[in-house]
Amino acid sequence: MPIVSIRHLTTYRYRNPVAFGEHRMMLRPLESHDQRLISADLAIGPDPAVLRYVHDVFGNSLGIARFETRADTLSFESRVVLDHRPQPAFAVFDGEAEALRAGRPFAYAPEDMADLAQSIAPQHPDPDAELAAWARRFVRPVGATSLRTLLSDMTHAIREELQYGTRLSGHPQTPLETLSLRTGSCRDFAVLMMEAARSLGLAARFVSGYVYSSSQKGGRTGGGHTHAWVRVYLPACGWVEFDPTNGIVGNQDLVRVAIARDPRQALPLHGTYAGLRSDYLGMDVEVDVSVEAEAGAQPAPLLRVAQG
Repeated sequence: MPIVSIRHLTTYRYRNPVAFGEHRMMLRPLESHDQRLISADLAIGPDPAVLRYVHDVFGNSLGIARFETRADTLSFESRVVLDHRPQPAFAVFDGEAEALRAGRPFAYAPEDMADLAQSIAPQHPDPDAELAAWARRFVRPVGATSLRTLLSDMTHAIREELQYGTRLSGHPQTPLETLSLRTGSCRDFAVLMMEAARSLGLAARFVSGYVYSSSQKGGRTGGGHTHAWVRVYLPACGWVEFDPTNGIVGNQDLVRVAIARDPRQALPLHGTYAGLRSDYLGMDVEVDVSVEAEAGAQPAPLLRVAQG
């Protein structure tokens, strides 16, 4: 079980000192049975006048900073150490229950639908049913298709058939744009798979976090900055994670920070400033992830905040 250390530094640069509005941060990984925080430190410069933490509608840890000082730089440096314990994706898989029948959307139990409905509803138009047709590629024309097979095949198809390209700014492409261009970033691939799963009646959510490599043979695509993937709800297994950028089924090498219905709800950092448009010189982001071999971790202490 690896110990994973993550350093995430974001620096905004301005030509002249500016006033800063509220900034919101999603940088603290979510704690669960498969990832336990050992420490989490945050340094902000200049010092915020107010810094507080809340849980958003999805239960993500959201930091909110407000400032009274003007400056020509604004930096946020998050340092996290966690005990990561990946779980098998389908350890409790029931082949008969977890199946999709040809020509029908997947049917969840009525008691689950009230909570899952918003994660099933499509977020992007598909006027000619092009995305739906692409998703049906993975469904057997007759009889039942195991969801385990369907979602694994979809994950690997995106990895093998589309070309990855780093794109760190701007909104994600629509699924139809990604299918047409045959290329995209990790966010684009996550949105494509999320919407394809939804077209089959499956509840799917967007996940933002970090990827690392637990193997000595090579790194993972998407390292060096934040990463994105998707999770799908299977009644017998719960929320199962799929990374179409790397072809990962399950949460091996994936550290969750934020889960949302839409990518816009899982931004790592965003805020405002008061000044001229020409004052803004740019943003620099550095993400470093290192891995120790085995975990001998203690329970996580309370979040420590260092303001600099």
